[in-house]
Formats: sequence, structure tokens, C-alpha cells
Amino acid sequence: MEGIHIKAVDNTLLGLASERLDSLTKPRGSLGRLEEFAQRIVTITGNPMPPVFEKKAILVFAGDHGVVDEGVSLFPREVTVQMVHNILTGGAGINVLARHAGADVVVIDMGVDHDFTDDPGLIQRKVVRGTKNMRKGPAMTRNEATQAIDTGIALAREYANRGYRLFGTGDMGIGNTTPSSAIASVMTGTPPAHVTGKGTGISDDSLACKVSVIEDAIALNSPDPADPLDVLAKVGGAEIGGIAGLILGAASLGIPVVIDGLISTAGAIIAWGMEPAAADYMFAAHNSVEKGHRVMLERMGLKPILDMGLRLGEGTGAALAITLIEAGLKIYREMATFDEAGVSKELA
Repeated sequence: MEGIHIKAVDNTLLGLASERLDSLTKPRGSLGRLEEFAQRIVTITGNPMPPVFEKKAILVFAGDHGVVDEGVSLFPREVTVQMVHNILTGGAGINVLARHAGADVVVIDMGVDHDFTDDPGLIQRKVVRGTKNMRKGPAMTRNEATQAIDTGIALAREYANRGYRLFGTGDMGIGNTTPSSAIASVMTGTPPAHVTGKGTGISDDSLACKVSVIEDAIALNSPDPADPLDVLAKVGGAEIGGIAGLILGAASLGIPVVIDGLISTAGAIIAWGMEPAAADYMFAAHNSVEKGHRVMLERMGLKPILDMGLRLGEGTGAALAITLIEAGLKIYREMATFDEAGVSKELA
């Protein structure tokens, strides 16, 4: 994590962006949050007239979790591998919505308990072969957590060098709502029962078990909320670390990142805990039905763009939100001003 420096955005550019928006042929503020998105892109990029996003990517980080052994998921562990293959062949929800948004999908093996041998398009950056069961000890070592974050940072730089200027975050990993809820609990100081949901759709009894598992893991491992890397190592996951690193790397380069649901936001709050200025570069795509999601967003001061009852993950919410963020930027760039259109301005 050497060489990362994130500066707060230049809010003096807000004035310039506001002047531009107010000069367009519409009542002031009439396009609501679309105007906010344009303003934020101006401040994030530091460019009073940002170019359109010619290249954008949703990076889907994949990993397995030892805590699945505790019965916290409706699906077996092998579904992680199966869904990685599904995404690579273009058949998953994220593929459909990314195509709709004009974004590329990048799949990264951060910690899947499987040897991928001949899978075109898969980026192999395996840190662990699945995390350990956090109910019985730390999910990862501190070095493994550091490696996961460093991998995400390196990917941000690699794709920025390829010309990508907008990132979305995604995840794939059976059982990963459990470590994400644990991170939400520790990083916000909220009891596990208040930030833990049903994930893939488990029963009420299984939910009660899931809460107990998280309570036990936190009690056993004592993750330190003042040390986000400690939290990631003890109750997190490799793909969550990769997401945190991607956000840190993008923010250091002045590139906006659209954060998906619960798992992505767990990565985001780790990044925010390490570098609070990283939040300036994040767009919260949506508010999922998972209880811990909004708690983390509120802790970071992020306002979700959509609220549609989503809980799939994969980066699907990020793909949808990207279309609206781009709409705001195109309004800012392409809509005629009152002077250009010869339209009378509002009366003083």
C-alpha cells in the first residue's frame, strides 16, 4: 500500500459547474440529482468540462469463504466457481446490465477455492484458496489482507493506463454477505443483528444462526475498528480487500468509482477507514435490501442513487447507476445554454 496518496476533491470547481448547469435551458436545479452527478464528476476529475467516459469497466472480484461451513448460505460453495464461469461466458446478470451500460466486465480470482486452468478472460490474482472460517479464527493473515488490497490498487493503475476512466465494483463469492455484515458491524459500531440480512434468501432460523456466527467471530477475533486492515484480515474476505484496493487506487488517480451493494460497500468502508478522502471519489449505486448496506453508506456520508430492492450483487446496481451518472454528465456537456438557444432566461 505504498505510494497511495488521496487528496480531497477541489470543491472550488463546484461553483464553475453550478454556473454551467444554471446557464442551461431549464429551470435551476430542475434535473435534480443528475446535476449533482455532473458536479461531482467535475470535482473528481478536476476538469471543468470532463470528457465522456469512452472506456469504463466493472471489476468483479471473486472469492470463497470458510464461514460457509457454518450454514450461513442457501447455496453450496461450488456455486462460486460455476458463477465465475457464467460471468466469463457472458450469461450472468452483470453481463446483461454491463452491456446495457456500455461497460466492460473484468473478473478477478482473488480467493476462489479452485484452480482455474483454461478460462479466457479471467484475471488470476489468487491471494488465498478461500478464507478460513472466521468463527474459529482469523479469516486471513494480515499479510494476505495487505496483498488483497495491493492487488486492487495495482488493477486500478493497470486499467487506468489502458484508458479506463470510470470503474464499477462487483463481487462473486458464496457466503460473502456474512463477512460483509461483520465488517459493517465492526466499522460502524452497530450490533450484528442490526446489520445482518438474509443474503441469498435463507430462512429466519438460518438468519438467527448467521447473526450468532458473526457475533462469535467478532468476540473471538476482536477486530480493531481503528485498524481497517485488522478488520479485513480477521472477519473479511479476499474479494472485499480487492474492492477496497481498487477504490483506493482509483481515488489516488482521480477516477470515480461506482460502488455496488453490501459486499462492495464493505470494501468501500475498509478503504474509507484507511483513507477517508476516498469517499469523495465514490458514487453509491443503490440501497440494497441488506440491512447493513445503508448503515455503512450513512457512516461514510454517501447517498444511494437507486432504491430498487436489489440484492444480486455482481456489480449489477453499479451498472444501472453508471447509466444515470453518464446521463448527468451528458446533460452538462451537451444541453444548450440559454444564450446558445436564444431562449429567454427566468425573470430576476
